[in-house]
Amino acid sequence: MTETKSSKKWYVIRSVSGKENKIKEYIESEISRLNLQDYIEQILVPTEKVIQIRNGKKVNKERVFIPGYIMVQASLVGEIPHIIKSVNGVIGFLGETKGGDPVPLRQSEVNRLLGKVDELSVQDENVNIPYTIGETIKVIDGPFNGFNGTVEKINEEKRKLEVMVKIFGRKTPLELSYMQVEKV
Repeated sequence: MTETKSSKKWYVIRSVSGKENKIKEYIESEISRLNLQDYIEQILVPTEKVIQIRNGKKVNKERVFIPGYIMVQASLVGEIPHIIKSVNGVIGFLGETKGGDPVPLRQSEVNRLLGKVDELSVQDENVNIPYTIGETIKVIDGPFNGFNGTVEKINEEKRKLEVMVKIFGRKTPLELSYMQVEKV
């Protein structure tokens, strides 16, 4: 009894926050243990890529952007909802009335969430421009590490700043990336 992909709807599973990926693995292993892969199309933890600076180094991290929620594209027939709910860390399905059936997401909601996931995976380097012209910044990377300077120009496309730094009493222009400076 296989089903077409179109008959599977997207549902949202509420889970313990901070354990989404672990719970996703638990659900996947339970589904394959019970040989129910025909009913579950995919399980997705919506994440976004964020750039953090740790000890002066750029670190790309994935962060869950809707903590406590896991999306599942499935055909919830028979025991499937019960099996998913019995997985450790799963609180239940979103939109279900007490003891009622899980409510599937509307296609527009699915598109918005999946669009956001795609968008975020593409624009992983998209750090917003946190600097303004005339602002004083401190260089935290490169040969001029530790110098303070003033933002003269902002080049959004190249993601660079032109900064005037006083070196040996003379103002010197430097071109630095956003990641090489921080606000004072």
